[in-house]
Amino acid sequence: MSEFYRETSSLENKAELWFTENHTPNVRFSIRVDTHLISKKSPFQQIDIFTTPEFGKILVLDGYLMLTEKDEFIYHEMVTHVPMAVNPDIKNVLVIGGGDGGTVKQLVKYDTIEKITLVEIDKLVVDLCREYIPAVASELSDKRVSLKFEDGLKFVRQTTEKFDLIIVDSTDPFGPGEGLFTKEFYGNCCKALSDNGIFVNQHESVFYSEYANAMKKAHSKIKEFFPYSLCYQSHIPTYPSGHWLFGFASKVFDPRRDLQFGKWENLNIKTKYYNTTLHLGAFALPQYVRDTLR
Repeated sequence: MSEFYRETSSLENKAELWFTENHTPNVRFSIRVDTHLISKKSPFQQIDIFTTPEFGKILVLDGYLMLTEKDEFIYHEMVTHVPMAVNPDIKNVLVIGGGDGGTVKQLVKYDTIEKITLVEIDKLVVDLCREYIPAVASELSDKRVSLKFEDGLKFVRQTTEKFDLIIVDSTDPFGPGEGLFTKEFYGNCCKALSDNGIFVNQHESVFYSEYANAMKKAHSKIKEFFPYSLCYQSHIPTYPSGHWLFGFASKVFDPRRDLQFGKWENLNIKTKYYNTTLHLGAFALPQYVRDTLR
């Protein structure tokens, strides 16, 4: 849970507005706010957007920080370029969630991708991000992008289309995102993938016990459907603990063995965080993470 509160600065003797997210009952993360740009309640969740002096604009859903302009590139580069570097021949991509547009922003860098289907349950998230955070959401208008405002769980259950890559850019495993962490969902994603398809999802963190439990449950369910199921990591300063995990699953690809160094480098994709050296290192997990996965 999170809260907004005013705190008096003893140096300047004036009130300041802060956004605070409770990472655990004993840990809080706070960002000073300049302006509360918009606050809207959709049928699915509370949506707030702020401007901040350190992180630029930030998106908050149901009181949980989803992205900041300053560090969103880390998450979105790692959730897209890792699978794309394993199989640069990917043509048809499904993104579930991701209404802020950050994942699509990275995907459209690939001229080789022919179609991107984004399934977002909450149209208001897309509308507000387009209006207030265009630096992240502007590529949603790319001609290859098809927007579908519906439940991702129901979409993969019913689709007959085959995708080369499925990216689950979801919120945490409660509220609108809860169904995207179920065994049924992972099984339907497996069926919706082509024979050489790749499945990637945000995999929470293991630093705090509440997040670790969610990650362990998700990982065990995914492993039931894919011969290759691994976790990789990145450092995201504004996420709980700063140490965040992603899941990589495939029917045929090992993301370490099958990394296409030369082919990906020749695409000349501009990044700020991802590179092929980092790619291999991201799968070298700390011992406490490995122990948790076991």
